[in-house]
Amino acid sequence: MKIDRIELFHVAMPLIYPWRTAYGEDAACHSVLCRLTSGSLDAWGESAPLAAPCYSPEWAGGVFATVRDWLAPAIVGRDVSSGEQLQQLLAVYKGNPFAKAVLDIAWWNLHARREGVPLHRALGATRDRVAVGADFGVMDSVDDLLEAVGGAVDAKFPRIKLKFRPGWDLDMLRAVRRDYPQATFHIDCNSGYRLADLALFRQIDELNLAMIEQPLPYDDLVDHAQLQAAIETPVCLDESVSHPRHAQQALALKSCRYVNIKPARVGGLTNARLIHDLCQQAGIPCWVGGMLESATGAAVCTALAMLDNFIYPADIFPSSRFYTHDLADRPLELVALADGTPGVAAFADIPEPHPSRLEKQCLQRATISAL
Repeated sequence: MKIDRIELFHVAMPLIYPWRTAYGEDAACHSVLCRLTSGSLDAWGESAPLAAPCYSPEWAGGVFATVRDWLAPAIVGRDVSSGEQLQQLLAVYKGNPFAKAVLDIAWWNLHARREGVPLHRALGATRDRVAVGADFGVMDSVDDLLEAVGGAVDAKFPRIKLKFRPGWDLDMLRAVRRDYPQATFHIDCNSGYRLADLALFRQIDELNLAMIEQPLPYDDLVDHAQLQAAIETPVCLDESVSHPRHAQQALALKSCRYVNIKPARVGGLTNARLIHDLCQQAGIPCWVGGMLESATGAAVCTALAMLDNFIYPADIFPSSRFYTHDLADRPLELVALADGTPGVAAFADIPEPHPSRLEKQCLQRATISAL
């Protein structure tokens, strides 16, 4: 499949409500979208590293420049027959998983279109629907959070994730557990703590959480292994696993009991599927996370979530959760599963950005064509 043209778009998508975490606050989601063209076919990919290098060392402006100046020229005009080959072509450039992901994801969408199958089938999935959870960032007050959690419990979400950071931690968590003693919760620390906070995590053990997501630094595996050995609550790695090699090391070190796989964070769907397989072989369950993508990226996360070892309910949300008008032409909506819990259904075809919204929200664009 020869790559004839690559179009890049750096967009800023205004959020309905600021997204607050341990690393900061985002009023808009900065994302990079890519359209790959091969002959008469084209397909989209999306990678949303956010506006600043706070979640990871990458940021949307940098991802746009990296893809424009280095990664896109490495594959345009080439015949790319697999995701593995694409990753090999890009391997000379160190790191930069969010940048590599936008090309890898677009390649998989293009491949699925060429084969005439939905993306989740191209990835090897047999399911068509999966459960999703509810997430809540740092809010203006604990009372606001309790009201929001109550709505999620009433809506039968199978689990609820709470952002957790210094100043919005143990007291908040105890209040939520007090009001909702039977609900399934986990917390996401976004690298906000250190091994020196072990006493705090031992107190969290008393609150019967499903897991503690990424408690320690974004690039750490060793301290997470020590923490996991010292507490009862399962540790889940997110930011620390940005490549299949990191997953192999985490499994060898016993750094976690869950892995959150975000296709953009790990370099694309090729790596996401490999990490899924490695964890499945090791008996470590996974779940799919997202980065506030538009429906284009969220539909890709949905396709990935259909693989067998994605057992814990996913972080995939309806477009209306974050955006007044989704950038993509078909918003992502929740469906009711057979047991009445909220879920998502796989798309027959990945939604594409709406042309006028793309134009309005675009900060910069570029086209790289084969000679």
